[in-house]
Amino acid sequence: MNDLDRTDLKILRELAQDGRLGWRELAERINLTLTPTLRRVRRLEEEGYIQGYAARLDEGRLAGRMIAFVSVTLASQAEDVISRFEEQIALAPEVMSCFLMTGDADYSLRVVVRDLDDYHQFLTRTLTRIPGVAHIKSSFALKSILQRNAPPL
Repeated sequence: MNDLDRTDLKILRELAQDGRLGWRELAERINLTLTPTLRRVRRLEEEGYIQGYAARLDEGRLAGRMIAFVSVTLASQAEDVISRFEEQIALAPEVMSCFLMTGDADYSLRVVVRDLDDYHQFLTRTLTRIPGVAHIKSSFALKSILQRNAPPL
């Protein structure tokens, strides 16, 4: 983030709040003309600061959705076991995010399913079939209090 100036940070904040913001409106909000604004946005995209634009879906409003937080411990931290797990978990559409962790578990997953039966299917047909998975601990979200789509800038 060292090569970002205040204007770049303003652009990132504005687009994180509203990815559908028109270019002219964005230029007005950051006090630049249209051409330099577009040039900066393209550079931020090319450098990977902006990875894409997507609609934020309300998981709770999508009929019968449950969020599970799943801690996974592997039998070994051997490179092939870790690689195989990460490759397989990336193929599971129920997994919204996966983090390599410190502490008791090796991975933390955020999983979205329709209901407990759907979670059971994910557990038995996907997660437990990945070689090297030794322990699984699941917790279910009762209520979403806060979700941000961008870190503090």
